[in-house]
Amino acid sequence: MNKKGIAALVFVLLSTGIYLISTQVDSSEFASSKKPKQKAAEIIMDTVEAIPVAPKLLFGIPADSFEVVESQIKRNENLSEILIPHNVSFAAIAELAKNSKEVFDVRRMAANKKITLFFDKDSTRKARYLVYEPNLTEYVVFNLHDSLGAKLHQKEVTVEEKTIYGTINSSLAESVAEAGGSPALTSLLVDVYAWQIDFFRIQKGDWYKVIYEEKSVEGETVGVGRILAVQFGHDGHEFQAFYFDQGSGTDYFDEEGNSLRKAFLKAPLNFTRISSRYSPRRFHPVQKRWKAHLGTDYAAPKGTPIRTVGDGVIVEAGYNGGNGNYVKVRHNGTYTTQYLHMSKIAQGIKSGTRVTQGQTIGYVGSTGLATGPHLCFRFWKNGKQVDALKVELPPSEPIDPKNLNAFEEVKAQYAQKLATIEFPPQPMELQAAL
Repeated sequence: MNKKGIAALVFVLLSTGIYLISTQVDSSEFASSKKPKQKAAEIIMDTVEAIPVAPKLLFGIPADSFEVVESQIKRNENLSEILIPHNVSFAAIAELAKNSKEVFDVRRMAANKKITLFFDKDSTRKARYLVYEPNLTEYVVFNLHDSLGAKLHQKEVTVEEKTIYGTINSSLAESVAEAGGSPALTSLLVDVYAWQIDFFRIQKGDWYKVIYEEKSVEGETVGVGRILAVQFGHDGHEFQAFYFDQGSGTDYFDEEGNSLRKAFLKAPLNFTRISSRYSPRRFHPVQKRWKAHLGTDYAAPKGTPIRTVGDGVIVEAGYNGGNGNYVKVRHNGTYTTQYLHMSKIAQGIKSGTRVTQGQTIGYVGSTGLATGPHLCFRFWKNGKQVDALKVELPPSEPIDPKNLNAFEEVKAQYAQKLATIEFPPQPMELQAAL
């Protein structure tokens, strides 16, 4: 073999060796990389399979373990009639009612209220739990299999900040209702300004902006929380109110930090009308003669609650010919008030009883010298009867200097929010009417 042949043979042998070596390396790397990947996949799969599935809870009960049926209580239906068809004995029902009485008296279960029954998933379909919902915020769980008894639970209440605004054309209550507010919100608004605004003298064109809390359960409105801030336009003046707690109980303050709460309410009734004012000379409708009328008459339906305008002690409570059923309250050494012609005096109201501002002390009637249901409200200052609508009322405590910075922060926050509430443009004819 010549030199060229030998060189060619060597080249072939070297090329073949290199190919075999590279193939072996690639195969070994593939094998080694494949094996760990398989292990990782197996580990991940094992981990996923090990995660437990959380049971579905309904009223705190694992609903997946039972057959669940919702319904409403029928008219005149009692607990026995609900449970007997579901394999719960009379003896068990009697014991359940006895054990549950301190939590919830089963005799108070009312028609059309929602109930939920939890049954065993077998042929017996025996009831194990009964859930009764007396209102939108509570539910009672009756245990029918372990220890016969009941537990009262509160549903989670969501509190959301809301705003409302409106212009008054007839009454505050009507305006708030038209704006989407509730009677409860109207009542709270009246309470905030009970010392600044006489709602018997509300005027067409008065307006308001309110920031308040709305409570809901499972997306359904269940009530009103606190009013947080208000701007009220009345008789050409603007009144601002900001909610603040400075450690001695919540109160409302104006932009200067003065409390809106006075020593007395403006009126002892809500949403009625003044039928007769304080006058040194008035023709008496029953006695048919001219005489002084040293009080303010509020016409209202019989049975309307009468509230004391301030804290104090009952000094008289009973019946007197001309006054009918009446109550007299001494508030301090300076002020005394009296409430006449009641249909009846509230329970527990008697001489010596201490009362708090806004407390019901009686109900509107027409006893004594009265032609129809109304309240005659009388006011004494330093032993002399005065016109309750004109008397200057003492203010309550202002913001304490140590709380002033915190109040200023709250005020600035809500003043800015009130400023962003803009009234929609009014039609030209309404502007002209106002």
